[in-house]
Amino acid sequence: MKKTTAIEVLENYRVRLRFENRAEGEVDFSVHVGKDVFAPWTDHGLSRKASVGEHGRMLTWPGGLDLCADALWLEVTDKKPEDLLANLRHERRAGRPAETCPFLRRTNVNHFLTTGM
Repeated sequence: MKKTTAIEVLENYRVRLRFENRAEGEVDFSVHVGKDVFAPWTDHGLSRKASVGEHGRMLTWPGGLDLCADALWLEVTDKKPEDLLANLRHERRAGRPAETCPFLRRTNVNHFLTTGM
């Protein structure tokens, strides 16, 4: 699915992302700082240590915080999961494995791919 090709860590807990399909934009994590898995980010230095994970499939930070490239692409492009899932259906019909992140698995990918609904 979507792969991150470049990141730039910006001020105020924002990250600029570029994807292999040339889509790019910013994700603002500031509303999450200090909450749940973002609790360690009260130290701004930690939030600035973002890197592209294996094969571009995730954005990672020290301490085990990983965010799926598919979900970040949806955020950057303002698309809906259905837009991404249509591509999955096409890949499955072409005989390629439908690789998805946990976020998209929760949207019942198999149902969508087989029924189109």
